[in-house]
Amino acid sequence: MAKILGFIGSGNMGKAMMGGIIAAKVFSPEEIIVSDLNEKSLAAVNEEYGVQTTTDNNEAAKKADILILSVKPNLYPIVIEGIKDQVKEDVIVVTIAAGKAIEGTEEMFGKKLKVVRVMPNTPALVGEGMSAVCANEMVTKEELKEIVDIFESFGKAEVVSEKLMDVVTSVSGSSPAYVYMFIEAMADAAVLDGMPRAQAYKFAAQAVLGSAKMVLETGMHPGALKDMVCSPGGTTIEAVAVLEEKGLRDGVISAMRACTEKSIQLSK
Repeated sequence: MAKILGFIGSGNMGKAMMGGIIAAKVFSPEEIIVSDLNEKSLAAVNEEYGVQTTTDNNEAAKKADILILSVKPNLYPIVIEGIKDQVKEDVIVVTIAAGKAIEGTEEMFGKKLKVVRVMPNTPALVGEGMSAVCANEMVTKEELKEIVDIFESFGKAEVVSEKLMDVVTSVSGSSPAYVYMFIEAMADAAVLDGMPRAQAYKFAAQAVLGSAKMVLETGMHPGALKDMVCSPGGTTIEAVAVLEEKGLRDGVISAMRACTEKSIQLSK
């Protein structure tokens, strides 16, 4: 019998995941059930993906072999309290909320069960997500690979130690915001020098996309790739010198450390 994948919550992240999973044929639409109190949102995912839908979380909980809790962190206690006695005995519960440790999830369910904690990020919406995955001792290697395959259907995914999840929050979970700020700043500078704004955003965003792809596909050190662009006495090294003077590296490192610390506080 085919496994059933359940979602509680049908927001942007949930929809992004469904799209990738179905496109990659990890699960068929008939093998996915989605629960949400928002009937308009449910109608939208049903129309777009053809998945099963319900406004009853318990229905999804009873059917799902893998259950993804795709709701805001503050709703976890309420949602789990409502479904904890309805989930299958061998269900794999997948959490995707920041600050929700595996132990805390087990405590909310009031029992030991298979829990996989995942930190995805918003580029999953365009099939370029980065997800970190960790699990408790009840999850087998085969089951963990199954979860990794789900998250690799809309980007990249890697297994990490749970103690690194707060670092993951700063380096990939929250980092799209920093990158958007960088793109916006580059575009502002181009506009200041006369380029139309829409064109400036396109040039800046494509430069960031291409540069990231160079790092991933060449395997070269980012510093070496930077050096390839910097001709002696040229325009690029002039810009790099100013960025160093203004403290780009220190600003990024300090911001990420603050993000990691905040994640640690939320996990307590």
